[in-house]
Amino acid sequence: MQDINARIAGRVRALRAESALSLEALATRCNVSRSMISLVERGETSPTAVVLEKIATGLGCTLASLFDDASAPANPVSRGAERASWKDPQSGYVRRNISPPNFPSPIRIVDVAFPAGARVSYESGARDLGVAQQIWVRQGAIEITVGKLTHRLAEDDCLAMQLDAPVTFRNRTRKTAHYVVVLST
Repeated sequence: MQDINARIAGRVRALRAESALSLEALATRCNVSRSMISLVERGETSPTAVVLEKIATGLGCTLASLFDDASAPANPVSRGAERASWKDPQSGYVRRNISPPNFPSPIRIVDVAFPAGARVSYESGARDLGVAQQIWVRQGAIEITVGKLTHRLAEDDCLAMQLDAPVTFRNRTRKTAHYVVVLST
């Protein structure tokens, strides 16, 4: 199985090439420095979730798509043993794409473990592609602020939202929260 940072590097490179964007053009689109994008594409850094989300927005895709293994065959089955976890170096949250990679589907499933006290703010807001997202808390509690509206979610609560405003995830508890994200494009 390919190292997750190498996988991210390859996906960003490939998606930028498919979009016919120079490093400079992507940097302008996503408000991430050209040098940071270059480091990400070479797999020489472990970028934060916030940086990756900005890059994904600049590429017109979802954050989840940056974690796909482009070399995996399109298969309708995703096996647990084949999934790679990624840890955000800033917040410590851990995510795993659950959906089968490269399978043509408008739905994506992501599993997240969000540490006690963690906070992540995605500032990109509006995107070129319409993305609906639902967050289902499996264990613990999280707070999600969409634009100016804050939702406090407890175990087994589910929040439906459009990815059209800045979003902040916060775990104000002393326990790791586990939740599932379902995206639809």
